[in-house]
Amino acid sequence: MRQRRPGIGMTGFASLPPVTAAGTSAELQRDELEVLQDIHGLLAGGRFAVLTGAGLSTDSGIPDYRGPGAAPRAPMTYQEFIGEAANRQRYWARNHIGWSHLRRADPNDGHAAVARLEHRGLLTGLITQNVDRLHEDAGSVNVVDLHGRFDQVVCLDCLRRYTRRLLAGVLEELNPGFLERAHAAGVIEMAPDADATVEDSGLIESFVVARCPACGGTLKPDFVYFGENVPKDRVERSYAMVDAARALLVAGSSLTVMSGLRFVRHAAKQGKAVVIINRGATRGDDLATIKLDAGVSGALSWLAAELPPL
Repeated sequence: MRQRRPGIGMTGFASLPPVTAAGTSAELQRDELEVLQDIHGLLAGGRFAVLTGAGLSTDSGIPDYRGPGAAPRAPMTYQEFIGEAANRQRYWARNHIGWSHLRRADPNDGHAAVARLEHRGLLTGLITQNVDRLHEDAGSVNVVDLHGRFDQVVCLDCLRRYTRRLLAGVLEELNPGFLERAHAAGVIEMAPDADATVEDSGLIESFVVARCPACGGTLKPDFVYFGENVPKDRVERSYAMVDAARALLVAGSSLTVMSGLRFVRHAAKQGKAVVIINRGATRGDDLATIKLDAGVSGALSWLAAELPPL
């Protein structure tokens, strides 16, 4: 439940009953509240940076990659995507199904809590590994979409960008009735990058892939695939947020990929407090000042309600 580095004092709350965090139906247990009180002590009185991952969006109905109960999966790499037309056909067919689900997701209490923290002047900025844009929908402004955005598409040849909503219309024209047949066949897996798996392989093999309307080139979702590098300007903006902060709060990320873990290492190297709230172990646990194994939305809602504005 709790991990902390030496020197962090803990206060007993054994007599307190379970507490419902403001704005969420998730109950905070006594031991979780005890750790949150210590997190409150670390974060109060100074601005901090926030790094979020897929575990924050699970309460919005978007599955996690690696959280407890997540199905093992091997996302398509960038090299696979550009290497073979059949891979792009498979990806876009699955993405078309996933997009129809992901675009209907709404921000949850955790997203709203992060937005409240920013609006009250407590954040140096927000770094998110999620591509679902739910932070922006909840009202967050100073956001680095580290891995890109699911609502945009880029042409790999002419670099023009299009909205995913526009492409959805094109794909529906090219593949009439596809979504209805796919849902009738049964979607067996969803992923936070708008990927999906269906049981009927024939649906995939008949899918018609759209080309760039301007040059006829290859279209790709405008987010970072496995095997791609995060654009340098996003990394630099993220480091600047951590540099300007007194502490780093990680919420809902297993920190499995280096794109997020590097900021934890950077903060710890500078001697800043690192707080991790996540269900399950993370690669940054050994660097955490305090680690809370708990529901992310409830914990963030409690912090947003209790931390005073600067």
